[in-house]
Amino acid sequence: MHNAYVLPKPQDFWRCVHGLKMQPPTLPREDINALGIKYRRIPLMAIGRDVYCDTRLILQKLEERFPSSTLGASQSDQKALEGLLAKWTIDGGVFARAAQLIPPEMPLLNDPKFTKDREDFMGRSWQKEDIAKARPEAIAHMREFFDFLENTILADGRSWVLNTQKPMLADIEAIWPFHWVIGMQGALPPSLFGKENFPKVYAWIARFDAAIKSAKASAPKPTNLKGAEAVKQIMQAEFAEPEGEVDAHDPLGLRKGQYVESWPIDSGFRHRDSGQLVALTRREVILKTQAKIGHKDIHIHHPRTNFRIQAVGGGSKI
Repeated sequence: MHNAYVLPKPQDFWRCVHGLKMQPPTLPREDINALGIKYRRIPLMAIGRDVYCDTRLILQKLEERFPSSTLGASQSDQKALEGLLAKWTIDGGVFARAAQLIPPEMPLLNDPKFTKDREDFMGRSWQKEDIAKARPEAIAHMREFFDFLENTILADGRSWVLNTQKPMLADIEAIWPFHWVIGMQGALPPSLFGKENFPKVYAWIARFDAAIKSAKASAPKPTNLKGAEAVKQIMQAEFAEPEGEVDAHDPLGLRKGQYVESWPIDSGFRHRDSGQLVALTRREVILKTQAKIGHKDIHIHHPRTNFRIQAVGGGSKI
């Protein structure tokens, strides 16, 4: 799912993926471009002609649409931890430091197309010497992050973050950068990050892998779509959500129907979506733009966190 966009259909949560279109690791991504979307991070999720950007927003929408299979916490203190972990892994620097641990000897770093794409994505150098220079500091931070999990959240021997019988959304929000960096050969020095250093973290990740394997075995397999077919299915569908309204008290002072731009400010910030403002809430902005193929309107959904919204040609902005 990290390099794909998915097309769910409204059944239960575990069976929601109707079609899956894998995406190349670097730009261009022609079928996403065909939808008129400039946002460059993946995955994306399309439900009808509503396209959702950013994994955190995707997870929120799935939780809302499939309440009978929700993975989110129900108690307020657990919801707080779930939300804080979602912010910690991204806004707290966990993923950014994990990305700095890509080994300089990784073969892809010999590919100028890949390094240029990543420099465009992250806004920093991806030259081998610069990656090597950043590693010691990144290792120090990652060791602190591992230690936090080992000696606070998992310290009492619980199987899952919320001390539940199965993995929940809080586990997903916390585990993904650690799962990724552990699986990247050469990223972590074994003397500092072996199973003997952080046994509870490694056991937690092993349990998560087993749970994912079991879920995949029991779930229907999504249809792998070609790009043109995925775009066709989206264009033939209706909108999944009503339009919504623009918050009259939002500090940006924007109006419904106003032409605006929206883009992430932490990574992928050189790629801006633009269109008519359909809705603006405390957590989400929705733009209407026209697909290049099919020439129908689509709605692009961005979260508010770490996104900037501004009127085209000036006006209110963050």
